[in-house]
Amino acid sequence: MSAHATAHHLIGKVDHTGITVSSLDHALQFWVGVLGFELLYTTDYSNSPLLEGIVGVSGAALKLAMVRGPGHDIELLEYSAPTARQILEPRSCDVGSVHLAFLVRDIDRLLAEIAKHGWHPPGSLQTVADGERAGLKLAYVRGPDGVTVEFLEMPSVKSN
Repeated sequence: MSAHATAHHLIGKVDHTGITVSSLDHALQFWVGVLGFELLYTTDYSNSPLLEGIVGVSGAALKLAMVRGPGHDIELLEYSAPTARQILEPRSCDVGSVHLAFLVRDIDRLLAEIAKHGWHPPGSLQTVADGERAGLKLAYVRGPDGVTVEFLEMPSVKSN
């Protein structure tokens, strides 16, 4: 059996996506207050061998919040230690860059609303001109911590 087939059979489903943020309070204002995700819980993790073993960072301590959106949970992590941390803002072409994609109903309205909270497109809103996704509107947006999210609005189906 190939490694690909083995891994495929071992993974059940996606559980959540984790995002490290500079401020859990500010992140919750956006994910819960603006996007309307549900706050499931918050937890503090002081430094321990277990936490260090999971994240591979000596001295790590953090506070996390789990939020639930339509069909997916997001784990927001604010590290209090170690103190030497960086805010990375990779471009979409940079190796290691990751984004989440959400289907939305009114992308123009959503982009206008989230811009008030510091989330802006690194490019611009685009519409697919042809092919099987013709009419699809999409944009990447980047938040204050360098996190990239993609929003997609499917074309409306018009009947004759």
